[in-house]
Amino acid sequence: MSCRVLITGVSGFVGGALGVYLRSLGGYHVTGVSRGAARVGSVDEYFSWDLTRPLPSDLGRFDAVVHAAALSAPWGRPAAFFAANVTATSNVLAFARGCGKFVFISSSSVYYRHGDQLGITEETALPEKPINLYAATKVEGERLVRESGLPYVILRPRAVFGPGDTVLFPRILRAAKKGVLPRMKRADGTAPVGDLIYIENLSYYIERALAVPCSGDFNLTNNEPVDLFAFLQDVVGRLGLRPAERAVPVGVAFAMAGMMEWGSRWLGGYREPPITRFGVEVMAYSKTFDVGRALRVLGAPPVSLREGVERFVAWQGGR
Repeated sequence: MSCRVLITGVSGFVGGALGVYLRSLGGYHVTGVSRGAARVGSVDEYFSWDLTRPLPSDLGRFDAVVHAAALSAPWGRPAAFFAANVTATSNVLAFARGCGKFVFISSSSVYYRHGDQLGITEETALPEKPINLYAATKVEGERLVRESGLPYVILRPRAVFGPGDTVLFPRILRAAKKGVLPRMKRADGTAPVGDLIYIENLSYYIERALAVPCSGDFNLTNNEPVDLFAFLQDVVGRLGLRPAERAVPVGVAFAMAGMMEWGSRWLGGYREPPITRFGVEVMAYSKTFDVGRALRVLGAPPVSLREGVERFVAWQGGR
Protein backbone atom coordinates (compact mmCIF):
# COMPACT_ATOMS: atom_id res chain seq x y z
CA MET A 1 0.00 0.00 0.00
CA SER A 2 1.39 3.41 -0.95
CA CYS A 3 1.90 6.20 1.54
CA ARG A 4 -0.51 9.03 0.81
CA VAL A 5 1.29 12.36 1.19
CA LEU A 6 -0.07 15.88 0.88
CA ILE A 7 2.55 18.42 -0.21
CA THR A 8 1.84 22.13 -0.15
CA GLY A 9 3.65 24.46 -2.52
CA VAL A 10 4.08 22.04 -5.46
CA SER A 11 4.32 24.99 -7.82
CA GLY A 12 7.51 26.03 -6.02
CA PHE A 13 11.12 24.89 -5.98
CA VAL A 14 11.14 22.68 -2.87
CA GLY A 15 7.59 21.33 -3.00
CA GLY A 16 7.79 20.59 -6.71
CA ALA A 17 11.16 18.84 -6.45
CA LEU A 18 9.96 16.80 -3.48
CA GLY A 19 6.90 15.59 -5.38
CA VAL A 20 9.03 14.47 -8.31
CA TYR A 21 11.47 12.74 -5.96
CA LEU A 22 8.83 10.83 -3.97
CA ARG A 23 7.08 9.65 -7.10
CA SER A 24 10.39 8.46 -8.56
CA LEU A 25 10.92 6.22 -5.53
CA GLY A 26 7.60 4.43 -5.76
CA GLY A 27 5.50 3.71 -2.70
CA TYR A 28 4.17 7.26 -2.44
CA HIS A 29 0.95 8.74 -3.74
CA VAL A 30 1.38 12.52 -3.92
CA THR A 31 -1.43 15.04 -3.73
CA GLY A 32 -0.22 18.57 -4.30
CA VAL A 33 -1.78 21.85 -3.23
CA SER A 34 -0.72 25.28 -4.47
CA ARG A 35 -2.10 28.41 -6.07
CA GLY A 36 -0.01 28.01 -9.22
CA ALA A 37 0.20 24.94 -11.42
CA ALA A 38 2.12 21.98 -10.06
CA ARG A 39 5.61 21.42 -11.44
CA VAL A 40 5.77 18.79 -14.15
CA GLY A 41 5.82 15.26 -12.74
CA SER A 42 5.37 16.33 -9.13
CA VAL A 43 1.87 15.04 -8.36
CA ASP A 44 -0.54 12.18 -8.80
CA GLU A 45 -3.39 14.51 -7.92
CA TYR A 46 -3.47 18.31 -7.83
CA PHE A 47 -5.73 20.74 -6.01
CA SER A 48 -5.56 24.48 -6.66
CA TRP A 49 -6.03 26.41 -3.44
CA ASP A 50 -5.00 29.61 -1.68
CA LEU A 51 -3.65 28.42 1.67
CA THR A 52 -4.54 31.69 3.35
CA ARG A 53 -8.04 30.18 3.32
CA PRO A 54 -8.94 27.09 5.38
CA LEU A 55 -8.53 23.89 3.39
CA PRO A 56 -11.76 22.04 2.52
CA SER A 57 -12.38 18.99 4.69
CA ASP A 58 -13.28 16.81 1.71
CA LEU A 59 -9.78 17.04 0.23
CA GLY A 60 -9.05 13.62 1.69
CA ARG A 61 -7.06 11.98 4.45
CA PHE A 62 -3.33 11.46 4.28
CA ASP A 63 -0.63 9.48 6.02
CA ALA A 64 1.57 12.57 6.20
CA VAL A 65 1.59 16.26 5.33
CA VAL A 66 4.65 18.18 4.14
CA HIS A 67 4.17 21.92 4.39
CA ALA A 68 6.66 23.40 1.91
CA ALA A 69 4.63 26.40 0.72
CA ALA A 70 6.04 29.75 1.83
CA LEU A 71 6.92 33.24 0.79
CA SER A 72 10.69 32.77 0.67
CA ALA A 73 12.34 36.12 -0.01
CA PRO A 74 14.67 38.56 1.73
CA TRP A 75 12.22 41.44 1.34
CA GLY A 76 8.51 42.09 0.92
CA ARG A 77 5.33 43.42 2.46
CA PRO A 78 4.84 42.44 6.12
CA ALA A 79 1.24 41.44 5.47
CA ALA A 80 2.30 39.18 2.61
CA PHE A 81 4.85 37.35 4.77
CA PHE A 82 2.35 36.92 7.60
CA ALA A 83 -0.36 35.60 5.28
CA ALA A 84 1.89 33.16 3.40
CA ASN A 85 4.01 31.92 6.31
CA VAL A 86 1.78 32.17 9.39
CA THR A 87 -1.89 32.16 8.35
CA ALA A 88 -1.24 29.46 5.76
CA THR A 89 0.66 27.32 8.27
CA SER A 90 -2.20 27.63 10.75
CA ASN A 91 -4.68 26.53 8.09
CA VAL A 92 -2.60 23.54 6.98
CA LEU A 93 -2.14 22.45 10.60
CA ALA A 94 -5.90 22.61 11.18
CA PHE A 95 -6.47 20.41 8.15
CA ALA A 96 -3.68 17.97 9.12
CA ARG A 97 -5.28 16.76 12.35
CA GLY A 98 -5.67 13.01 12.01
CA CYS A 99 -3.33 12.87 8.98
CA GLY A 100 -0.25 11.42 10.67
CA LYS A 101 3.18 13.07 10.72
CA PHE A 102 3.51 16.77 9.90
CA VAL A 103 6.79 17.86 8.28
CA PHE A 104 7.39 21.60 8.32
CA ILE A 105 9.99 23.10 5.99
CA SER A 106 11.43 25.97 7.99
CA SER A 107 14.68 27.83 7.37
CA SER A 108 18.17 28.18 8.79
CA SER A 109 17.55 31.93 8.85
CA VAL A 110 15.67 31.52 12.16
CA TYR A 111 19.12 31.34 13.82
CA TYR A 112 20.67 34.35 12.12
CA ARG A 113 22.06 37.25 14.09
CA HIS A 114 24.60 39.83 13.01
CA GLY A 115 28.13 38.50 12.56
CA ASP A 116 29.83 35.14 12.18
CA GLN A 117 28.04 32.06 13.51
CA LEU A 118 29.94 28.78 13.39
CA GLY A 119 28.76 25.26 14.23
CA ILE A 120 25.13 26.18 14.83
CA THR A 121 23.25 23.27 16.44
CA GLU A 122 19.55 22.63 16.96
CA GLU A 123 20.07 23.78 20.56
CA THR A 124 21.55 27.13 19.56
CA ALA A 125 19.34 29.86 21.02
CA LEU A 126 17.34 31.86 18.50
CA PRO A 127 17.82 35.64 18.54
CA GLU A 128 15.23 37.68 20.40
CA LYS A 129 14.72 39.74 17.25
CA PRO A 130 14.72 37.74 14.00
CA ILE A 131 16.95 39.07 11.25
CA ASN A 132 14.10 39.82 8.82
CA LEU A 133 10.40 39.26 8.22
CA TYR A 134 10.94 35.93 6.51
CA ALA A 135 12.83 34.58 9.52
CA ALA A 136 10.30 36.10 11.93
CA THR A 137 7.35 34.43 10.23
CA LYS A 138 9.22 31.10 10.04
CA VAL A 139 9.84 31.31 13.80
CA GLU A 140 6.13 31.92 14.31
CA GLY A 141 5.29 29.03 11.98
CA GLU A 142 7.53 26.74 14.03
CA ARG A 143 5.75 27.83 17.21
CA LEU A 144 2.37 26.93 15.69
CA VAL A 145 3.69 23.51 14.69
CA ARG A 146 5.05 22.76 18.16
CA GLU A 147 1.82 23.83 19.85
CA SER A 148 -0.43 21.94 17.42
CA GLY A 149 -0.32 18.63 19.28
CA LEU A 150 0.52 16.84 16.01
CA PRO A 151 3.52 14.51 15.60
CA TYR A 152 5.96 16.77 13.78
CA VAL A 153 9.40 17.23 12.30
CA ILE A 154 10.84 20.70 11.65
CA LEU A 155 13.55 20.87 8.97
CA ARG A 156 15.87 23.87 8.70
CA PRO A 157 17.74 23.72 5.36
CA ARG A 158 20.47 26.21 4.54
CA ALA A 159 20.78 27.84 1.09
CA VAL A 160 18.93 25.36 -1.12
CA PHE A 161 20.15 25.29 -4.73
CA GLY A 162 19.88 23.14 -7.83
CA PRO A 163 17.85 22.76 -11.02
CA GLY A 164 14.59 24.66 -10.72
CA ASP A 165 15.96 27.16 -8.16
CA THR A 166 13.73 30.23 -7.89
CA VAL A 167 15.20 31.82 -4.77
CA LEU A 168 18.98 31.71 -4.27
CA PHE A 169 20.88 31.69 -7.55
CA PRO A 170 18.39 33.73 -9.60
CA ARG A 171 19.22 36.74 -7.41
CA ILE A 172 22.96 36.07 -7.62
CA LEU A 173 22.89 35.59 -11.39
CA ARG A 174 20.83 38.75 -11.96
CA ALA A 175 23.47 40.74 -10.11
CA ALA A 176 26.27 39.03 -12.04
CA LYS A 177 24.61 39.76 -15.38
CA LYS A 178 24.41 43.43 -14.47
CA GLY A 179 28.04 43.41 -13.35
CA VAL A 180 27.07 44.40 -9.81
CA LEU A 181 27.81 41.20 -7.89
CA PRO A 182 30.02 42.55 -5.12
CA ARG A 183 32.72 40.96 -3.01
CA MET A 184 32.31 41.98 0.61
CA LYS A 185 35.45 43.47 2.16
CA ARG A 186 35.57 42.70 5.87
CA ALA A 187 37.60 44.80 8.27
CA ASP A 188 39.40 41.68 9.52
CA GLY A 189 40.28 40.62 5.97
CA THR A 190 38.83 37.12 6.35
CA ALA A 191 36.60 35.35 3.83
CA PRO A 192 33.12 34.21 4.93
CA VAL A 193 32.40 30.50 4.99
CA GLY A 194 28.95 29.05 4.48
CA ASP A 195 26.91 25.89 4.05
CA LEU A 196 24.51 25.00 1.24
CA ILE A 197 22.27 22.05 0.45
CA TYR A 198 21.55 20.57 -2.97
CA ILE A 199 17.85 20.21 -3.73
CA GLU A 200 17.93 16.41 -4.17
CA ASN A 201 19.56 16.08 -0.76
CA LEU A 202 16.79 18.14 0.78
CA SER A 203 14.20 15.91 -0.92
CA TYR A 204 16.07 12.86 0.38
CA TYR A 205 15.99 14.22 3.93
CA ILE A 206 12.29 15.05 3.75
CA GLU A 207 11.54 11.51 2.59
CA ARG A 208 13.66 10.11 5.43
CA ALA A 209 11.73 12.31 7.90
CA LEU A 210 8.55 10.69 6.57
CA ALA A 211 9.89 7.15 6.58
CA VAL A 212 11.85 6.75 9.84
CA PRO A 213 10.71 7.23 13.44
CA CYS A 214 11.86 10.73 14.33
CA SER A 215 10.63 14.03 15.67
CA GLY A 216 11.86 17.50 16.56
CA ASP A 217 14.23 19.85 14.75
CA PHE A 218 16.94 19.08 12.20
CA ASN A 219 19.56 21.33 10.59
CA LEU A 220 20.14 20.29 6.99
CA THR A 221 23.16 21.05 4.79
CA ASN A 222 25.48 19.19 2.44
CA ASN A 223 27.96 19.17 5.35
CA GLU A 224 30.59 20.72 3.06
CA PRO A 225 31.19 24.37 4.05
CA VAL A 226 32.76 26.52 1.35
CA ASP A 227 34.49 29.86 0.94
CA LEU A 228 31.42 31.70 -0.29
CA PHE A 229 33.19 34.18 -2.53
CA ALA A 230 35.34 31.54 -4.22
CA PHE A 231 32.33 29.25 -4.62
CA LEU A 232 30.20 31.93 -6.29
CA GLN A 233 33.10 33.08 -8.46
CA ASP A 234 33.47 29.54 -9.75
CA VAL A 235 29.77 29.02 -10.51
CA VAL A 236 29.31 32.44 -12.10
CA GLY A 237 32.45 32.03 -14.20
CA ARG A 238 31.39 28.60 -15.44
CA LEU A 239 28.12 30.09 -16.61
CA GLY A 240 29.99 32.62 -18.73
CA LEU A 241 29.25 35.61 -16.51
CA ARG A 242 31.65 38.19 -15.19
CA PRO A 243 33.04 37.35 -11.76
CA ALA A 244 32.82 39.96 -9.04
CA GLU A 245 35.57 42.57 -9.33
CA ARG A 246 34.57 45.24 -6.85
CA ALA A 247 35.43 44.89 -3.18
CA VAL A 248 32.80 46.73 -1.16
CA PRO A 249 33.40 47.41 2.55
CA VAL A 250 30.75 45.65 4.61
CA GLY A 251 29.72 48.85 6.37
CA VAL A 252 29.19 50.63 3.07
CA ALA A 253 27.15 47.70 1.75
CA PHE A 254 24.90 47.74 4.84
CA ALA A 255 24.37 51.49 4.49
CA MET A 256 23.49 51.18 0.81
CA ALA A 257 21.11 48.28 1.51
CA GLY A 258 19.43 50.22 4.30
CA MET A 259 18.80 53.20 2.02
CA MET A 260 17.43 50.95 -0.71
CA GLU A 261 15.10 49.23 1.75
CA TRP A 262 13.89 52.63 2.99
CA GLY A 263 13.15 53.69 -0.58
CA SER A 264 11.34 50.44 -1.29
CA ARG A 265 9.25 50.68 1.85
CA TRP A 266 8.14 54.29 1.45
CA LEU A 267 8.43 54.96 -2.27
CA GLY A 268 8.64 51.67 -4.14
CA GLY A 269 5.67 49.66 -2.92
CA TYR A 270 7.95 47.11 -1.22
CA ARG A 271 9.52 46.06 -4.50
CA GLU A 272 12.62 44.02 -3.65
CA PRO A 273 15.71 46.27 -3.87
CA PRO A 274 18.91 45.12 -5.62
CA ILE A 275 20.63 44.82 -2.24
CA THR A 276 19.09 43.99 1.15
CA ARG A 277 20.67 44.00 4.58
CA PHE A 278 19.86 40.29 4.83
CA GLY A 279 21.76 39.67 1.60
CA VAL A 280 24.77 41.60 2.88
CA GLU A 281 24.70 39.61 6.12
CA VAL A 282 24.68 36.30 4.25
CA MET A 283 27.48 37.34 1.88
CA ALA A 284 29.70 39.00 4.48
CA TYR A 285 29.61 36.68 7.49
CA SER A 286 30.18 32.99 8.08
CA LYS A 287 27.17 30.78 8.85
CA THR A 288 27.97 27.10 9.35
CA PHE A 289 25.88 24.33 10.85
CA ASP A 290 26.38 21.19 12.89
CA VAL A 291 24.29 18.53 11.13
CA GLY A 292 25.30 15.64 13.36
CA ARG A 293 21.72 14.95 14.37
CA ALA A 294 20.57 14.66 10.75
CA LEU A 295 23.52 12.40 9.91
CA ARG A 296 22.76 10.08 12.83
CA VAL A 297 18.99 9.86 12.38
CA LEU A 298 18.36 10.50 8.68
CA GLY A 299 21.65 9.51 7.02
CA ALA A 300 24.29 11.16 4.85
CA PRO A 301 23.33 13.35 1.88
CA PRO A 302 23.56 11.23 -1.31
CA VAL A 303 24.75 13.97 -3.69
CA SER A 304 28.09 15.72 -3.10
CA LEU A 305 28.34 19.47 -3.39
CA ARG A 306 30.61 19.10 -6.40
CA GLU A 307 28.11 16.87 -8.21
CA GLY A 308 25.25 19.19 -7.25
CA VAL A 309 27.09 22.16 -8.76
CA GLU A 310 27.78 20.18 -11.95
CA ARG A 311 24.10 19.37 -12.30
CA PHE A 312 23.04 22.93 -11.60
CA VAL A 313 25.50 24.44 -14.07
CA ALA A 314 24.39 21.96 -16.75
CA TRP A 315 20.73 22.82 -16.12
CA GLN A 316 21.28 26.59 -15.96
CA GLY A 317 23.52 26.59 -19.01
CA GLY A 318 20.96 24.64 -21.03
CA ARG A 319 18.06 26.99 -20.35
